[in-house]
Amino acid sequence: MPSMDNESSNVSQAEEIKVQANEAFKAHKYGQAIDLYTQAIELNSQNAVYWANRAFAHTKLEEYGSAMQDATKAIEVDPKYSKGYYRRGAAYLAMGKFKEALKDFQQVKKICPNDPDATKKLKECEKAVMKLKFEEAISVPESERRFVADSIDYHSIGTSPRSSSMPTQVGIAAVAVAFVAVLAMMLGAAAATMVAAVVVVVLGTWWWGGSTEVEPQYSGAKIEGDVVTLDFVKKMMDDFKNQKCLHKRYAFQTVLQMRKMLRSQPSLVDINVPDGSHFTVCGDVHGQFYDLINIFELNGLPSEENPYLFNGDFVDRGSFSVEVILTLFALKCMCPSAIYLARGNHESRSMNKIYGFEGEVRSKLSEKFVELFAEVFCCLPLAHVINQKVFVVHGGLFSVDGVKLSDIKAIDRFCEPPEEGLMCELLWSDPQPFPGRGPSKRGVGLSFGADVTRKFLQDNNLDLIVRSHEVKDEGYEIEHDGKLITIFSAPNYCDQMGNKGAYIRFEAPDLKPNIVTFSAVPHPDVKPMAYANNFLRMFQ
Repeated sequence: MPSMDNESSNVSQAEEIKVQANEAFKAHKYGQAIDLYTQAIELNSQNAVYWANRAFAHTKLEEYGSAMQDATKAIEVDPKYSKGYYRRGAAYLAMGKFKEALKDFQQVKKICPNDPDATKKLKECEKAVMKLKFEEAISVPESERRFVADSIDYHSIGTSPRSSSMPTQVGIAAVAVAFVAVLAMMLGAAAATMVAAVVVVVLGTWWWGGSTEVEPQYSGAKIEGDVVTLDFVKKMMDDFKNQKCLHKRYAFQTVLQMRKMLRSQPSLVDINVPDGSHFTVCGDVHGQFYDLINIFELNGLPSEENPYLFNGDFVDRGSFSVEVILTLFALKCMCPSAIYLARGNHESRSMNKIYGFEGEVRSKLSEKFVELFAEVFCCLPLAHVINQKVFVVHGGLFSVDGVKLSDIKAIDRFCEPPEEGLMCELLWSDPQPFPGRGPSKRGVGLSFGADVTRKFLQDNNLDLIVRSHEVKDEGYEIEHDGKLITIFSAPNYCDQMGNKGAYIRFEAPDLKPNIVTFSAVPHPDVKPMAYANNFLRMFQ
């Protein structure tokens, strides 16, 4: 009897804690919600709802690996619990694993055949998988791929309408017609008609949507000649603040100049800050242009006397990513030593397809820019070292000991991020509060403890690691016995997290970190993820 009474008490207590966890979730306190769901699970691990709810909270914190594990546990506890498959499918989706997500949503539909929401999400997932298969079918092998940047001469843009690209377009149109004709013979008219429609839309967008002639009535920022000036940058930023666009001619020029500059840099960049000077490090910005402008208002524009490092994840989620990336690129073109840029995990095709940047670029610029930005992101350095003492990287450290700075410098970074290895771990890994190494809560990279941090610093004669990659309530967090700082510069992330933003200001020669926090500023009424994958927006 006492045993049954205790069991009943645990079940009752677990339900009470679940209610508290739900309230924390509603208040966007996802970390607190996870802790409370964990307490409920410890009291009653056979309730699938607790596991699924904790999976949802992990998803909100972008901890998709942990979300998948919890959702899988919910399914093990109750194989007929549709929310378990639903949560796991959403986590797979967020990681770009559409085929795995499709299997889970098919199971949701099987369990809930009359649920209109399940039907809608299954159809969207089927569309995503079909699109993925189509892209795989028409993809060009990496060895045969030509850089779109090599086909653009911004000097000729604006001199005569479309003269430089018309012969190429006619040739490609002819090839497309031939391609559809072959499909008609091989697959039948119906399949060929569907593919032809896709081809027409893509070619039409590229042909007619890509006009780069500078119209006489254009009154926005202009680059005179080849030099990006401070006046141009200020005018462009003012135009962006007023929701005006930069002409594609000048966007091409900025991005192409940036690519040329980045290609000459090593994968690990050494930064020298003279004694008596300062240096500012910012974390993720994630398309929050108006908060980026606020950083410059608080701390001054980048210049040789006021240099910055932006530590990756410039784009995605926030719906002003084009404005952010063109501003940062233009500042770098204006004065290369005024601003340094590192690659984040969101400077990649797979993330940009899902989280909004690709859709935003198509909407504000053109299809050609989608390819161009993808090429330029592959040129971004992976890490920086300030005065041979402070190591700055977007994600974190490695699955093996003994990695030297020379190993990072030797990485061939001119590619999409792989799913494992040093480059992947630099972009994706996170610190953990306990020693050693563990699986990544994101499902990519790993988690590493204070002992791993300490050994890396000792092996490379460094004092401190600065990294980004994670939302923090105060905009920053100091961990691993003060040897690691996380810095995040997108306040009220996605308009819902309520966090502060922060940046670090180092003063040479001692390089003591001075952390400055700031709050979000208003922005025009364009919601985060406005340009994201249609399917993903259904889960926001």
